Amino acid sequence: MKKSDFYYDLPKELIAQHPVEPRDHSRLMVVDRKTGEIEHRHFYDVIDYLEPDDCLIINDTRVLPARIYGVKEETGAVVEFLLLTNKGDDVWESIAGPGKRAKTGTKFSFSDGLLKAEVVDVLENGNRLVRFFYDGNFYEILDKIGQMPLPPYITEKLEDAERYQTVYSKNIGSAAAPTAGLHFTDELLEKIKNKGVRIGRVTLHVGLGTFRPVKADDITQHTMHSEHYWLPKETADLINETHEKNKRVIAVGTTSCRTLESVAAFKGIIEEAEGWTDIFIYPGYEFKCIDGLITNFHLPESTLIMLVSAFCGYENTMNFYKKAVEEKYRFFSFGDAAFLR
Repeated sequence: MKKSDFYYDLPKELIAQHPVEPRDHSRLMVVDRKTGEIEHRHFYDVIDYLEPDDCLIINDTRVLPARIYGVKEETGAVVEFLLLTNKGDDVWESIAGPGKRAKTGTKFSFSDGLLKAEVVDVLENGNRLVRFFYDGNFYEILDKIGQMPLPPYITEKLEDAERYQTVYSKNIGSAAAPTAGLHFTDELLEKIKNKGVRIGRVTLHVGLGTFRPVKADDITQHTMHSEHYWLPKETADLINETHEKNKRVIAVGTTSCRTLESVAAFKGIIEEAEGWTDIFIYPGYEFKCIDGLITNFHLPESTLIMLVSAFCGYENTMNFYKKAVEEKYRFFSFGDAAFLR
């Protein structure tokens, strides 16, 4: 298939700049994968489509306030760093801008010396390996001086940084939020549990590669970015028990989906697993684990709309995206949601 097969025309005004309040009052499009039938609801109605002994799999990653601004110690020139991946020993792969100010050996200071850094290598892709020096807890320092790395299509300021975190975020390490989970409130999750639906956790640290455009016209030539995941034993056991009961495993978000399908593809079964995945799911892929998917509306020609097309069917997907535009749904990270069942 070609990249252009996944294009749709999106008016700029439908790109959500702010999240809906309360979280679960965003709109919800419910799509029947077999018939293509569409219903228009609100997110708090998702409970009506869940059954006892179904399980929801959520991604409990937490977003780093990963955008920090420092000064070059020699000249005082300002440089922005965006932290991408923890390489261990206080070394992070980072994007630096302007790059010409961040050559190997250059030292930087942040917030009057609260944090210091040195560029230890420049990678082939232009990213930097940066070693940080500090007293205390690195993540607490980031909370003080860092900013949320909002996607480039969100141009307005986010007043409350917690609105770019899920209410169940726990394991810090993402450069972007698992946005399908932003719609859940603690109260809605409690109602879902009380209905007999079980909830399992995975962790996939979302990289900024999730926003990387597909450049190859032939989508099979696209190289996916790699992201770290962890599937704990209790979640693996829950998934296997759910399928033994002939009930549904419903992934909350493409990140949860990619985690489960990665383990199923690599291991042949669902079991406790940790590693890195660069799985690319597009039409023709045979799903091995999930039976339902809750997801936001994704960018045209992105790997995420390709994943959705693989799960829901290409014609169904392009049809419900067209309907979402017609009905003026809100798109992307702070936008509305779809339940593909």
